[in-house]
Amino acid sequence: MTNAIKEIPDYLEQYVATQDYDLYTPIDQASWRFIMRLSKQHYSQHAHEKYLNGLMETGISIEEIPRISDMDKKLERFGWRAVPVTGFIPPSIFLEFLSLSIMPIACDMRKLENIDYTPTPDIVHEAAGHAPIIADPHYASYLHKFGEISRRAIFAKEDLEVYEAIKHLSEVKESPKSSAQDIDKAQVRLDKAVESVQYVSEASMLSRLGWWSIEYGLFKKDDQYLIYGAGLLSSVSEGYNCLLDQNVRKIPLTIDCVNVDYDITKPQPQLFYTEDFKELEDVIDQLAEKMAYRRGGEYALKVAMRAETVNTVELDTGVQISGCLSKYIMGKDGSISYLQFSGPTQLSYKDHQIEGQGADYHSQGYGTPLGVIEPFLVEASDLTESQLNQLGFKGESKGSMKFTSGVVLEGVLKNKTSLNGKNLIFTFEDCKISDGAHLYFNPEWGPFDMACGARVESVFGGASDRGQYLRATHQYAVRVKPHLTNQTTENEKLNEMYSQVRSLRESGAITEDDVVSLNILAKEVKDYFPEDWLLSLEILEIIKSNKVSDSQLESKLTEHLKRLGSQTERLKNLICRGVEII
Repeated sequence: MTNAIKEIPDYLEQYVATQDYDLYTPIDQASWRFIMRLSKQHYSQHAHEKYLNGLMETGISIEEIPRISDMDKKLERFGWRAVPVTGFIPPSIFLEFLSLSIMPIACDMRKLENIDYTPTPDIVHEAAGHAPIIADPHYASYLHKFGEISRRAIFAKEDLEVYEAIKHLSEVKESPKSSAQDIDKAQVRLDKAVESVQYVSEASMLSRLGWWSIEYGLFKKDDQYLIYGAGLLSSVSEGYNCLLDQNVRKIPLTIDCVNVDYDITKPQPQLFYTEDFKELEDVIDQLAEKMAYRRGGEYALKVAMRAETVNTVELDTGVQISGCLSKYIMGKDGSISYLQFSGPTQLSYKDHQIEGQGADYHSQGYGTPLGVIEPFLVEASDLTESQLNQLGFKGESKGSMKFTSGVVLEGVLKNKTSLNGKNLIFTFEDCKISDGAHLYFNPEWGPFDMACGARVESVFGGASDRGQYLRATHQYAVRVKPHLTNQTTENEKLNEMYSQVRSLRESGAITEDDVVSLNILAKEVKDYFPEDWLLSLEILEIIKSNKVSDSQLESKLTEHLKRLGSQTERLKNLICRGVEII
């Protein structure tokens, strides 16, 4: 557990996991070392200049999987923190962490079968991919701003369905228990979810910008393309091939990149580059200007209604209404006259839930009129006690409040919630609201809480007081367990062999007795685990890099690796690149 958990809201704490370092297997450690050695060799020439120093500055070792608590201490020097998580966390939660300058680091380690790439977030992607470039202050500033703006984005219902399908597919692919049929079924689910998407939401546009910058971004310096995107930095195949493949188009990154979709399961046919990380902030600022949280008004309401998800409508008084907007009515004066929400709805002020106005209280939906009150032509927030009396709201008397939009409210005023001399909520009993054509509220429905406000200043994604909303709607997740281990009954013996080889390598000088042991291990891995290639490569590394050598063993290992590499082009490339760095 890191110190950063003490600094985050409790509704984010539930996503913080425990990095149980003992769950990493010797195969995991060997896989990490292989990836990082290839990465160091390749990215020393082909990554952003911050990459190599950034590894060291953020506590990432070539030799072993990093401890996230160590990374947390290192990142603190740059104004960032790190917390451990497991696998996929909801996109909105990931962005919340970024907005707080906290990097969520997935504890899980990819399987050896997926050593070159996995769509599932893992410690290679999060630590070796994201963290090093944070050492660049301009990039760190962009990442923080990306989180701040993205956490305001409105997600469409279909976005969430696609996320769940991607999460499921990735988990199935990484599970050692999954069959080919399981993977096919998960892929069909994702395909159907993608096909159901009706439009490109705000969240999707930001996801695309994040993909083409944070995940798959290139940096152009002079005439050279350098990698800074975490998805490329953590993929020893695509990060290598994308610069060599002339068919991969390199395009200047502008706001137009949000019109280009991506497939998380395939190499990307084009990549976008920037020549200055400050340009990234310009692009996201341009995108933010188009978003509902900046534009407000009827435009923003239309975006929220189309999304069919929980969003927050913020009024000019600062009152925030969080729920699923089901409709809005325009008044005879052309203003927004009434808002109606379905399902659990929360009323807040400056992101803090107003007492007694939670989603558990408004569990069946909520509506409120907006506008200016006749005959005073002031907002309800500015009505004085004298003016309320003139409208008939005195004691138990029923008063009448007419808005310039044509909406009329009749009822007994029972309570006012005010702050700094401004009315925020009026609570009525025996209340009826209508405009002649529509009946908005019937006295039989119980007390009515009216939110004071005349204009919609902003609409943004999610609830305003997120912790309270999630708690009221029982969406707090069960605290996540430690990350899963790749240890299985089938690979238990193989892990022991990897451990022996690691111990020999780390012991320093190799003796003749050690060479005998390596011969035995090489034979056993060939006999019992004929498809494993990384352990043979590690044994070959020890033999070639020590004074006590064995040319016969070296020849056998080389032939074995050559045979394995002939099976697929992918495996051939991995083995050849591994041999090159010995």
